[in-house]
Amino acid sequence: MKAAILKEKKYTYQDYLHFPDNERWEIIDGIAYDMSPAPKIKHQRIVSKLDRILGNLVEEHGCTLFIAPTDVVFDNFNVVQPDVFVVCDKSKITVDNIQGAPDLIIEVISKSTSLTDRRDKKKLYEKFGVEEYIMVYPDNNYVERYTLKNWKYEPAESYRWNEIIKLNLFNIEIRLWEIFEKDVV
Repeated sequence: MKAAILKEKKYTYQDYLHFPDNERWEIIDGIAYDMSPAPKIKHQRIVSKLDRILGNLVEEHGCTLFIAPTDVVFDNFNVVQPDVFVVCDKSKITVDNIQGAPDLIIEVISKSTSLTDRRDKKKLYEKFGVEEYIMVYPDNNYVERYTLKNWKYEPAESYRWNEIIKLNLFNIEIRLWEIFEKDVV
């Protein structure tokens, strides 16, 4: 993920609304990030699997699951499009976007976005109170989870592709071999 035009300018949500429609951008702390090129097939298959596995289950808990590209507007200087996320507070869901922190965010890590997801977005999600942040590493077949406690993320919990992760917010288990499309022997 590369930074946008290198200017001494702090981008806002209003600037974001005027970016070209055929491009995908995110703004973190006023810095614009180009989301091009499109994610690889393995990335998208994982997003699709998570959508199918979690979709109906989170609805049973009164929550709604979204996938990118859906705008999450934290404030005027922070607008992102997480790969997969869950919102339980219906008042945050507007016609155009999500206003405020989702309860759960899952990012599928690409080489081009790895540092931004691991550093900048993690810091952003912690700051705005995302209760559970999960990073899926498709090239290495593992998952890291951060859980918010007293407005700070606890140290990461790591899971291999052949393990089960139980979401802290729901009584939902994800068999990781299913999202990584591997056979358990």
